[in-house]
Amino acid sequence: MTAVTAPAGSRGIDELLARARARLTRLGPHETHRAVERGAVLIDIRPAAQRAEHGEIPGAIVIERNVLEWRLDPRSDARLPFTRYDLDVIVTCQEGYTSSLAAAALQDLGLLRATDLDGGFRAWQAAGLPTA
Repeated sequence: MTAVTAPAGSRGIDELLARARARLTRLGPHETHRAVERGAVLIDIRPAAQRAEHGEIPGAIVIERNVLEWRLDPRSDARLPFTRYDLDVIVTCQEGYTSSLAAAALQDLGLLRATDLDGGFRAWQAAGLPTA
């Protein structure tokens, strides 16, 4: 087996995830539920196959990860009509890893209130909150 030397200046996924989470105020399932009741937008970035296998959160807006930035960047021609910089947006994935990276990317676009659901859909479901 050949050793792999990381290029200078590169970062591993564990560091990227830690850096992303350091800037987020992550919300648990019940906090997320209350935030949505107050008007926050919950975005489900999981692929269709994962949603079909595990279920969905009623009311969550599905925007798959590969187009998230285009749909939520207020400067993008492909943005959704509700997009704005002061949007309270909570991103969810299956277990809360990809959503942290995605929420940090949204903050980079200027959506400074973006965060994610700690533990993702799995935590939501385990908390006994509504699923479809």
